Amino acid sequence: MGALLHFYRDTYPQVFWETLPQTLIALAIFIVTGVAAWALTMRDPAFAHRLLGAQMMDTIEQRQMWTKSIITVKPLASSGIMTNNLSVAFSMFALGITAGLGTIWMLVVNGLLIGVIGAATARAGMALQLWSFVAPHGVLELPAIIIAGGSGLEIARGLLFPGLLPRRDSLALAGARATKLLMGMIPLLVIAGVIEGFFSPSDASVAMKFALASVLFAALLTYLFLPEFLRRRTLKQVPFLDVQVLIHQ
Repeated sequence: MGALLHFYRDTYPQVFWETLPQTLIALAIFIVTGVAAWALTMRDPAFAHRLLGAQMMDTIEQRQMWTKSIITVKPLASSGIMTNNLSVAFSMFALGITAGLGTIWMLVVNGLLIGVIGAATARAGMALQLWSFVAPHGVLELPAIIIAGGSGLEIARGLLFPGLLPRRDSLALAGARATKLLMGMIPLLVIAGVIEGFFSPSDASVAMKFALASVLFAALLTYLFLPEFLRRRTLKQVPFLDVQVLIHQ
């Protein structure tokens, strides 16, 4: 239990910072693809029909949320959502061994889907319905998926850019960091699955859903960035403190 606590309290934020460039690249791929898909769908509505299919587009055009079915089978839906999200995360991680091409493809597909769905619902006047549903769980689920993409890109980095290390050693080190990066996201995906199965499709007010999303996102950012920021700030202050001790002596 102590080792687990140490991992989430100390090790994981540090690993997140060490691999932050890869996570930012994954985020950029996701955002650029999503924005491009949104713009294309707003300009050409037929694109959404081709990508999402007639059934889902009929539901959107009738201004109905396709998520209503979740309410009647909450425990089963929650379990299925967790399984799917974990599958996506592990696939993004594992596909890093394809020099990152598989990971990038999955990021593009996910960005494409959310961009198209966002634009299609906006055209149908359902933007608030969509984002009030997505927000409570999405503030955990989407960062977790992006970080999983970062873990795959970290493996690709170790494979393609070994630096002074033998490629095998570089890949082993990158794989160890990527594994830690992925493992730290599992609790987030579990929590997101519970929220998506039970709370997101509920009749809770829009204000309450966005309030929960704000609290969860703030907590996630605090967890990921604050511990390592404080640690680095302390390390920078240590030499200064040593000098002060010498002066007083």
